[in-house]
Amino acid sequence: MRKIVFDIETRNIFSDVGGRDPSLLDISVVCIHDSENDSYQSFVQENLGKLWPIIEKTDVLIGYNSNHFDIPLLNKYYPGDLTKIKSIDLLEDIRKSIGRRVKMDQVAEGTLGINKSGHGLQAITWWNNGEIDKIIKYCIDDVKITKELYEHALKNKELKFKEGGKIMPINLDISNWNEFEDNAMNHTLPF
Repeated sequence: MRKIVFDIETRNIFSDVGGRDPSLLDISVVCIHDSENDSYQSFVQENLGKLWPIIEKTDVLIGYNSNHFDIPLLNKYYPGDLTKIKSIDLLEDIRKSIGRRVKMDQVAEGTLGINKSGHGLQAITWWNNGEIDKIIKYCIDDVKITKELYEHALKNKELKFKEGGKIMPINLDISNWNEFEDNAMNHTLPF
């Protein structure tokens, strides 16, 4: 089973584009971990065509806030429909469990004892300064955290988050995470 853990950084923010729809934004970088070869890769917006053959052959996309943000934004560029691929959105499952959203940094600290290496607004500053290498490093760091959180949840059926100096449990229903349909995606590209 091929799993792609991914994250996206943007060139702009919602106030720049006059709305809260992720598809109004522009991608600076997409970073992935590909379980098929245990590798990390990055793609700037202009090279997204190299990402599509990987996406076309994946069984599941894994992210944090990916169903609400990353997939709709990436779908703006993809010539097919990414919603046809099975998706595991850790934030969505956390919200289902505890009834609210929690920042990835809080979950990383509570579960893994680590913090994110930056935040999305820094990535936009880096973009404006032409510091693409910094964006890629930050985005890959987020992919690594997401991958570790996913693997922890898969093994332990829970995550934790830190809030107000306390570590709080998040019990997760992962029963459908490993359920896959054959050819669930309509392959739209000629690969």
